[in-house]
Amino acid sequence: MNTMIENETPPTAEQPPVAGKASARPKTRLAKYIPPGIPCLLCVGAIFWYIGSEMGVPQMLNTIMHTAHDLLINTVFYLMSICVITGALGRLFVEFGVVTMLEKMLRPLMRPLFNLPGVASLGAVMTFLSDNPAIISLSKDKRFSRYFKKFQYISLTNFGTAFGMGLLVMVFMAGQGYFYEPLIGLFGAFCGCIVSTRLMQYFVIRAYPKFRDEQVVDTDEVEQVQQQGAEKSVFIRTLNALLDGGRSGVDVGIAIIPGVLIISTLVMILTFGPSESGEYTGAAYEGVKLLPWLADKVNVVFEVLFGFHDPHLIAFPITALGAVGAALGLVPNFISQGWIDGNAIAVFTAIGMCWSGYLSTHTAMLDSLGYRELTPKAILAHTVGGLVAAMVAHMVYVAVALF
Repeated sequence: MNTMIENETPPTAEQPPVAGKASARPKTRLAKYIPPGIPCLLCVGAIFWYIGSEMGVPQMLNTIMHTAHDLLINTVFYLMSICVITGALGRLFVEFGVVTMLEKMLRPLMRPLFNLPGVASLGAVMTFLSDNPAIISLSKDKRFSRYFKKFQYISLTNFGTAFGMGLLVMVFMAGQGYFYEPLIGLFGAFCGCIVSTRLMQYFVIRAYPKFRDEQVVDTDEVEQVQQQGAEKSVFIRTLNALLDGGRSGVDVGIAIIPGVLIISTLVMILTFGPSESGEYTGAAYEGVKLLPWLADKVNVVFEVLFGFHDPHLIAFPITALGAVGAALGLVPNFISQGWIDGNAIAVFTAIGMCWSGYLSTHTAMLDSLGYRELTPKAILAHTVGGLVAAMVAHMVYVAVALF
């Protein structure tokens, strides 16, 4: 009796890894004597030991639970509501030809700058008016994604994030009495977006060369959807577009829950400090202030690159890694302490808009697109893009101040 043995080949550079299948890797000499679970236990144990030794184990556990719960109620559901509204609006624009019109109008601008089709500008507008995940709910529509090749489609995560919550950031800064500085920050975020998007596209093509030519959606599928929609009345098409788009927004909102809760909770604990009394109470958003402490050691770098003249200002970009809304909450206190000038506002706007909490959303966004394995590359590209945005804003502010 013959037996057939199927050999699983590890994914190559032209073949994305298949979920649930581990590639065969040669074991090192050290791995022969140390079980693979030991390094994982040591790393996780070291992190919890450090945080628990600073906060106390009961307070640490309470803070983790309270922070995750608050993020779920006040952040995730907020983002889900944004996804529902923008998903419905985006599907409506797709249904009645707005996307096609944008493609024709903005193609000359989007191609040379971002190497994206003109319809991507709709995603930039929607994320600017709302938040990062809005572009994912839009990209789920086949009539939108048909304009993209796979490497462009994946880079939408970086492209949309660079404009996330842009309107909120600019209005908030204007409310603090600064007007032209946020515009400088917007220009810096625009430049950072170019760097982040193109760098991500380079990483994707380098990892999966066939994605350069592969389309995201087959043309036949799109034509079938359009033919089915053309047979219905305008009222039914409008109603279906709003409800179907809103339903896709719910799916995206559920998909981002793990990334927001896990990543943001960790970032918050490593960024913020104890309560106002100086003691740990187990409340949400308490932490050990490790990231600001590390950043303070290299403050001279931030002074040269960003023009920061006070080490406390480093807290804004660090906090913006996890949540730009939380970072904006630091600004009034900075102003009252006299730490902020026009340059800091321009840099805050640029880096806050470009990063806009990407550490807490990139994982969930790429996971919902089906390319979770590319998350490290997306984070690296967007880190560089945010730094470029801040440096451009600083240089432009200095140039403007000379006149």
